[in-house]
Amino acid sequence: MLLRALWEMFRYDLLYGLRGLRGVRRRMGAQPQGGSADGSMRVCRAVNCMSSFYWKPLFCLQRSVVTARLLRAYGIQADVVIGYRANPFMSHAWVEVDGRVVNDSPVYQERLQLLDRF
Repeated sequence: MLLRALWEMFRYDLLYGLRGLRGVRRRMGAQPQGGSADGSMRVCRAVNCMSSFYWKPLFCLQRSVVTARLLRAYGIQADVVIGYRANPFMSHAWVEVDGRVVNDSPVYQERLQLLDRF
């Protein structure tokens, strides 16, 4: 799982560089049918661990896309959520499984308005 997380980080950079966010969204993969949410913490730990070995800092969107792709690969339904606050402006991305934030603080879910979900 650790190597898969590292591969997904590289894949995101490559895809974003070639196709932009639209290309990343198209290649998120279909939502799986079934699977258990129990493995979500293992996936989040793997992404966090491997992000320290990645050659550049990861921002919230990249971490969230990588986490959601891995969760989907392991049969867990996951959404990347992007929220914002208008004044002062702030935006952030996180992953939700069954409406629960799995890779970040749930405070963002409460304090930011929904901008996009994919």
